[in-house]
Amino acid sequence: MSETRSVLLVDVLVLLALLGPTQWGAMGSSHCKRHNDEMIRPHSVTITEFGAVGDGVTLNTKAFQNAIFYLNSFADKGGAKLFVPAGRWLTGSFDLISHLTLWLDKGAVILGSTNTEDWPIVDPLPSYGRGRELPGRRHRSLIFGRNLTDVVITGENGTIDGQGSMWWERFRNKTLDYTRPHLVELMNSTGVVISNLTFLNSPFWTIHPIYCSHVIVQNVTIRAPLDSPNTDGIDPDSSDDVCIEDCYISTGDDVIAIKSGWDEYGISYGRPSKNIIIRRLIGETHSSGIAIGSEMSGGVSDVHAEDIVFFNSTTGIRIKTSPGRGGYVRNIFISNVSLANVKVAIRFTGRYGEHPDESYDPKAMPKIERITFKDIHGENITVAGLMEGIEGDNFINICLYNITLSVNSISPWNCSNVQGFSSLVFPQTCELLEESIFPDHCTECYHLLQEHRIRNKGARLLSWWTYLGT
Repeated sequence: MSETRSVLLVDVLVLLALLGPTQWGAMGSSHCKRHNDEMIRPHSVTITEFGAVGDGVTLNTKAFQNAIFYLNSFADKGGAKLFVPAGRWLTGSFDLISHLTLWLDKGAVILGSTNTEDWPIVDPLPSYGRGRELPGRRHRSLIFGRNLTDVVITGENGTIDGQGSMWWERFRNKTLDYTRPHLVELMNSTGVVISNLTFLNSPFWTIHPIYCSHVIVQNVTIRAPLDSPNTDGIDPDSSDDVCIEDCYISTGDDVIAIKSGWDEYGISYGRPSKNIIIRRLIGETHSSGIAIGSEMSGGVSDVHAEDIVFFNSTTGIRIKTSPGRGGYVRNIFISNVSLANVKVAIRFTGRYGEHPDESYDPKAMPKIERITFKDIHGENITVAGLMEGIEGDNFINICLYNITLSVNSISPWNCSNVQGFSSLVFPQTCELLEESIFPDHCTECYHLLQEHRIRNKGARLLSWWTYLGT
């Protein structure tokens, strides 16, 4: 029996191998495994060693800058750690360096200055061509980094507070001179870990990795008032191999927004966002829970989101685009979503508008295809779906599977210029999507067929393993 068991074990391992990296890779999510934040840095200093005072009043920008300048000499010697102890540490914008851990102890609060002069003016992003809110340049983020490798922002649930109310009022009063700053922005960087912290009251988008690879955001809380303008939670932008998991986010704009550049500038820059995993996320917002776009001109692909809860929100999942965007959104798989008190569960907006200038090409049409929504359940939903594509540029292969929504509206679905399939959807979806997935259209539904294959093979493997144990 032991010899038979060994032979069958080899068969099992061979079958697992035959499933291949394509089937197992996305859900295995290897790029969610973190290493850097657990690394012991051989060199460490405390911000107080550079004259910082944690009274919430003294400006500590120079202390942060000097400490990081000093630690840069250890970048090629195993890296370094900047320790921020309990206290309230007021500061303006400062830069990070490679091979650095910025560690906030329990009770440590980094406070963004309320003086705009402490937030320097920098060039616009090349994939946007201008500031997102105003033409021209923009304010730099509170915590900023460019061309970095191996950078960690973590701690014992310390806090980074942007004190954004001053910026929100200037936005509402139309007295901004430049586009508002993010709370954290890292550019052209790789090996980024942001974990175990609370982020409050960002002036604009909260965490913004752009042109980055291998980014992990884990176990963070992000909060801003629900009426605060454009305080997105996490916005991966022209970035790849991104993992977002175990987060709670309550903000005034999109909880997660995946982007890749704006109209002709994003098309020209041509860097997509791809290989993005989002899981175990809880959020509320006056905007969308998970949004793709509207700036998606470099393309967005291979996004997997699962185990999501959104409540008291305007929209659950939304794709936003427009003629002039170009680019594409494809290979999106979102599953196991719970919604409560959400106005619109699923929304596609094909004419979002908002262009950087008059030089965009209105004939640059986005391509939206292979989008699968699976295992979505909702209570007190106003509208199940507003699925609005672009005339002459249909959004295709949209698949809805096992979706049950308690809907208040007498017209639960409103669809135009979309094409796709559905099975086990209640209330019954619109005519453009009502053709059944099974048995003829599984291959058009991104990831759905291979998931069923994996489950079926897994069930057979389990039964064989059970047999081996008898």
